[in-house]
Amino acid sequence: QVQLVESGGGLVQAGGSLRLSCKASGLAFSSAAMGWFRQASRNEREFVAAISKSGDSVSYPDSVKGRFRISRDNAKNMVYLQMNSLKPEDTAVYYCAGEIYENYDIILTRLDQYSSWGQGTQVTVSS
Repeated sequence: QVQLVESGGGLVQAGGSLRLSCKASGLAFSSAAMGWFRQASRNEREFVAAISKSGDSVSYPDSVKGRFRISRDNAKNMVYLQMNSLKPEDTAVYYCAGEIYENYDIILTRLDQYSSWGQGTQVTVSS
């Protein structure tokens, strides 16, 4: 049974930083493309960051590029999202997602490409 557990969310002032963590179990983590998505109230879930199974390739939307950084530690089955220069519009529930892709070291940026999801962690940025 695949389990993804996010942590590290909280309340932070605009301009501050948070580091989200996602612990994976029940899957071959080193073969999994991983991603972070977020969902604000009444909005659709949107892509935030993605990383290939090796960690060599990453992707971000323009809204977070230069402020957020995704990384992973395959030895610990962990993926991280370092968020800097946070803005009130970054307020959302942040979700970790994973998908096994053994044969290719690719990044996945669409919701429908992931079959495993965590429960989410709330990030609130005050102005």
